[in-house]
Amino acid sequence: MNPTYAMHEALEVHEIAAFKTVCMTKSKTMQALVTEPELKLILQQDAAMSSDQLAELAAILAKGKETLQ
Repeated sequence: MNPTYAMHEALEVHEIAAFKTVCMTKSKTMQALVTEPELKLILQQDAAMSSDQLAELAAILAKGKETLQ
């Protein structure tokens, strides 16, 4: 069964993906500036988690894309 998304739902997912992209970019950028090892590790974990979440959001959008056409 293919999911059916309304236009506003697809736009919400796009909005979340844009926000997560900014979060990941900030975490990766801050890693270069941070010297404290524990904080650097937290930023690395956050960047990795954001990357995984963006992949999930892309999969959601790909499944719903068929229904919007």
